[in-house]
Amino acid sequence: MTSTAPGTIDAVRDWIVGKHPERSPVDQHIDLIENRLIDSLSFVEFVFVIEKASGTSIDVDTVDIDDFRTLSAIEKAFFPA
Repeated sequence: MTSTAPGTIDAVRDWIVGKHPERSPVDQHIDLIENRLIDSLSFVEFVFVIEKASGTSIDVDTVDIDDFRTLSAIEKAFFPA
């Protein structure tokens, strides 16, 4: 498991690996939804993890599901450089 630094995508990656240790490491470009790393039951918790790690509030009514498909997309949408 990686060291989780505040304000980085690492907390999100660590959460996914915690749920699916057999899938470690998680590639930046793997589709998390198609590969069943995120499902409808865990999605709300997943959004909370992203909010906490990024320090931003996410309005799920206005975001595009594609923003959650890959770690790369999540980083681009919620962890601006």
